Order: sequence, then C-alpha cells, then structure tokens
Amino acid sequence: MEKFRHSHSLGQNFLTDGNLLSAIVSDAEVGADDTVVEVGAGMGALTLPLVKSGARVFAFEIDNRLEEYLRPLEKEYPNLTVVMGDFMKADISGLFAGEYKAVANLPYYITTPVLFRLLDDVRCKSVTVMVQKEVAERIAATPGGKDYGVLSVSAQLSGRAQVVRSVGRQMFTPPPNVDSAVVKIDKNREIEGKAQIMEVVRAAFGMRRKTLMNCLSSAGYDKIKVTNALQTLGLCPDVRGERLSPNEFSALAKLLK
Repeated sequence: MEKFRHSHSLGQNFLTDGNLLSAIVSDAEVGADDTVVEVGAGMGALTLPLVKSGARVFAFEIDNRLEEYLRPLEKEYPNLTVVMGDFMKADISGLFAGEYKAVANLPYYITTPVLFRLLDDVRCKSVTVMVQKEVAERIAATPGGKDYGVLSVSAQLSGRAQVVRSVGRQMFTPPPNVDSAVVKIDKNREIEGKAQIMEVVRAAFGMRRKTLMNCLSSAGYDKIKVTNALQTLGLCPDVRGERLSPNEFSALAKLLK
C-alpha cells in the first residue's frame, strides 16, 4: 500500500482495520444466501470479509490501477465478480437476477448519487455503508432539525434508517479530514409512486426558509390545491417542509396528484 498513490479526486481513503471491516459485514447481516453489491472495492479490504461470508459478491471499482489487487481475489473466490467501471453507469440488472444487499465504504465525492440510486432500486433490500459522519446524520435525521432534508425523507420512506457505529478518521489510509459513520437502511416497505413523492419533497426543500406553500407554488403546484391538501392533513398553511414526516410527504403527494 505504500507504493500506491491514493487519488484525492476519487475519494480514496481505504479502511485497514480487520475488526472494523468484519463488523461492517456483521452490521449488514450478510450470509451465504445473499447477493451483495459493493461500490468502491478499492484494494479489496472489505471485499474479502464479504466473500468469506459465503455471499455472492459483485464488487465495483472505477480505478483501473486497483485491478491488480482485485483480480487475484476473484480467482481465489468463485463467489466474487469484479466489475471494473463506474457503478453509476452500470446496468446491474444485467449482472444477476433477484434482490441484493448493498455494502460499501463509499467514496465521499459520490456518496449522495450512489445512495439515491440504491434507494430507488426496488431490488435493493438493504444498504449498509460507511459515509461521512454528517451525511449519516442527515440520513437518520428527524423532522424539524437542520440535518433533515431530501436524503432523510428518501431513506426513511423506504424503511428504517439508523447510524450503527461511529468511525474515527484515524481508521483510514490516508486519514480524511472528517470522521465517518456506518449507516444502515433496511428497506422494508414498497413505496407506490415514490418518484412523485420525491418531486414534492425536492420542491419543499428547494427554498428551506420559505413556507411549504410558497415552495410548492414556485414549483408549479396549484396554490388552492396545496391549501386544501394541507388542511386535509391538519397542517398549518405556513408550515415549512422540514416539519413534515416522510409519511406526511407521502400523503401530501397523493393529494396533489
């Protein structure tokens, strides 16, 4: 690892503590009956305990320089498939059938897009990822706080979102400038019309200082319809979006359909 030059632009901060890596696999509740998608495999530090669990693992890595570390693992473990390429552009449905669990030490620069893709994929049944601590707090935030936003609602619409462990920056090579956390999202609910709900959510948080009424009106929603919907839900006309729970956003979107 001393000879490898970590790419700052690719957010390469690798975990090296074996106990922590095993704990993440345990947090994800990965076993021999599971299919796992890992995003950002790096040198395979997390990949190794994942494949040792017996799960079928598809490990994505965008940095071609790391292929020499991952291919030997693929040869040793028949339950591992290494995919060299951009996860955000990959057709996962073409790799395997059925549900999967996502487990990853996510590069900071691509955390949010990856999370939204996993949350929107109905085949993904759980997400267990190492992320920047403030992102983990946003995912698990409750209505009314400054951390509560679009990512919070998207995660919590799908099921239970929780921070399962904190991880100091000294656990990485090279150490990043921030602390991290492992967050787990158990996707235990099927969301009908999630795209429409998230359209309302994004509009609601588009201008956080404005009322929900003004945000939705600015986004093109009929003001009278919004007024009636808020009244039906028992919400004040001057309520801000940050006060609504994921379930209230779901109900609001249905009324505005």
